[in-house]
Amino acid sequence: MNAAVPHTPVVQVQGLVTRFGAQLVHDGLDMEVREDEVFGIVGASGSGKSVLLRCVLGLQRPQGGSVRLYGQDITRLSEAQLFAVKARYGVSFQQGALYSGLTVLQNVQLPMIEHLRLPPADLTELGMLKVRLVGLPPDAAAKLPSQLSGGMVKRAALARALALDPSLLFLDEPTSGLDPLSAAALDDLVLFLQRQLRLTIVMITHDLDSIFRTCNRVGVIVNRRMESDTLEGIVRHHDPWIQAYFHGERARARLGTAAHAPTGAPGGA
Repeated sequence: MNAAVPHTPVVQVQGLVTRFGAQLVHDGLDMEVREDEVFGIVGASGSGKSVLLRCVLGLQRPQGGSVRLYGQDITRLSEAQLFAVKARYGVSFQQGALYSGLTVLQNVQLPMIEHLRLPPADLTELGMLKVRLVGLPPDAAAKLPSQLSGGMVKRAALARALALDPSLLFLDEPTSGLDPLSAAALDDLVLFLQRQLRLTIVMITHDLDSIFRTCNRVGVIVNRRMESDTLEGIVRHHDPWIQAYFHGERARARLGTAAHAPTGAPGGA
């Protein structure tokens, strides 16, 4: 009987070193994201969450270590090679990062125009499909970002992130600025999309409710490195910051549900 061949991680960061001048941000950070999981990244302000994301997206080159997406070390790729890799993932930034002078539909179509060669009618049809996919009403497609609520902006940014049918999705603080009901609805949408589209999701968040609701595993940046585990494992970690974060007053109401959080197939809870 042949032994099972282990899957190559979708995202693999090894020995990451980043600095700004004399300030050391990451010092040998390791991170591994597996196929079909929702992986949450947390850490204190200034711990380097955004810098890590920029390195993984190929927007910033680290001073040391490797960053592999689908087995390719993107720190060693040419611009043309990196362009092809970027078509395989989608990103939704914290404030949406929508172009204010473009409609929702035009924003969603931007990656399609950049990477695909489609006639206008097909661009419209495909763009509207993504708008509906994230639960926006059809009339939202013709609106400018300034005409949308905060929750609708998040959904529009998510539609654009899904424009090229990626298998890997990065979400930067997806529920920030939303009321609890809107945040819960967005979490439900993320889990629905993850299941239906078989997405691997990497999510930076400080929202404990979102972490317990959506994540299979969590990576915590402490002391310039990352500690990764399941939710059940990470809440037992001895690091003082991790203990304070997951056992503080805000977390106590959620710890009782940790055992029911998704630990196998995403969205299983």
